[in-house]
Amino acid sequence: MHPVLTGLISTLLFPIYLVQGVYVREKSMRLSPAKGPRSGKAGRGEPSVRLLTVGDSSAAAVGCTFTHEAMAPQLAAKIEAATGNAVSWHISGHNSAVAGEIRDIVLPNVPDHGYTHILIMLGINDLKNWHTSGRWKKEFGGLLYGLRARFPEARLYWCQALDMTTVPSLPKPLSTIMNMRRALINRTGAQLCVERGAVCIPPLPVPDDEGFCEDGFHANATGYNYWADHIMKFWNCEPRSSPAVSEFV
Repeated sequence: MHPVLTGLISTLLFPIYLVQGVYVREKSMRLSPAKGPRSGKAGRGEPSVRLLTVGDSSAAAVGCTFTHEAMAPQLAAKIEAATGNAVSWHISGHNSAVAGEIRDIVLPNVPDHGYTHILIMLGINDLKNWHTSGRWKKEFGGLLYGLRARFPEARLYWCQALDMTTVPSLPKPLSTIMNMRRALINRTGAQLCVERGAVCIPPLPVPDDEGFCEDGFHANATGYNYWADHIMKFWNCEPRSSPAVSEFV
């Protein structure tokens, strides 16, 4: 569907989204970020890969009990297993964060550990909060520029938003309307990745509910492990060669 038509239809459906969204939000569980250290290392010796995961509650491992179940340490362990080289990791995840907050508040305060790889985990809150394509373009695009300026040698990755109809806690038609907004977020994000030298990772396939935690929205340890396996498939992609951005090249 053309982006203009997608935006128009979703806007017309906004009253339904608002009413059902408020109802679902009131019933939803409120989970805290995982407990434990925000930095660590996989393997022995001096790390040749220094990984930063930055973004929303998914980066903060909401849905897990301890940080060793988070994306950063699980992905670091897979990189170490694949390469034989030590990998350090750092988590900078923030519950309910949107791209503008990560750009303006978080990025200036991220400790500089000479990161070689940065995984950006953002987009769901922006679409959930009904941010326009223009706002997302400005804020996410600015974040990519900011990361590139602070960590010019780092390789950047961004994960596109998954199919919202596969999320157990989201009923229809709410999930269908959110998927329309997701299409706009994913398309614009992919274009920005092409323009600004980031690897755009296609949406995570969701085969069943096993990877979701008790709130039916966030991933659990199994889900983050499955997600890390998915990311590894694109770890060595060039920014302009990912299947997620091929239509824009």
